[in-house]
Amino acid sequence: QVQLVESGGGLVQAGGSLRLSCAASGRTVRNYAMGWFRQAPGKEREFVAAISWGGGSTYYTDSVKGRFTISRDNAKNTVYLQMNSLKSEDTAVYFCAVGPLYGREAFYEYDYRGQGTQVTVSS
Repeated sequence: QVQLVESGGGLVQAGGSLRLSCAASGRTVRNYAMGWFRQAPGKEREFVAAISWGGGSTYYTDSVKGRFTISRDNAKNTVYLQMNSLKSEDTAVYFCAVGPLYGREAFYEYDYRGQGTQVTVSS
């Protein structure tokens, strides 16, 4: 079993930055792909970004390209999401997830999922 705990969320003004972290415990996740998802109030959960097990491949949903960066530190069993130039529409609960296959955009396709951290962007 893998437990995932997200942190780093909070309240930030539009144009600001936040760095989310997702720490995994229970077993190493170095051989797993990892992803970030978000869910805004009244909306479906959506894919944000994914990173391959080695960190060499990443991709993003169009709305965050050029603003968000996903990275990982396998020695720390942690994945990060650096969020810059935040907009009010980025307000959501952000979730991390771990799964065997890189490039999956459906939350259910990941084996382990965190409980989320709230990001609120004020305009």
